[in-house]
Amino acid sequence: MNRLLLALPLSLLMAAPAMADLALATSKNCMACHAIDKKVVGPAYKDVAAKYAGQKDAADKLVLKVMKGGGGVWGPVPMPANPQVSEAEAKKLVAWVLSQK
Repeated sequence: MNRLLLALPLSLLMAAPAMADLALATSKNCMACHAIDKKVVGPAYKDVAAKYAGQKDAADKLVLKVMKGGGGVWGPVPMPANPQVSEAEAKKLVAWVLSQK
């Protein structure tokens, strides 16, 4: 019983960053065009993570794309700029997206 009581708070702490980043993505309207595991208007976050896996400069490129927008990588629909997202928030969002599997 004691192990269960210790494991529960630890599991909540481990899940908290993922939930916090999903909450940030939702609050910044990212989830209006993206989903974790399926294409909506934009690509699934799992597909983004797979495409950029192992690329050293991926996070920097994607932070700029989140903030300034872009196009041509995933099809004809461009990603609009997101002026409501700060650089710190974009870095947090991109780290979360790249961690999806």
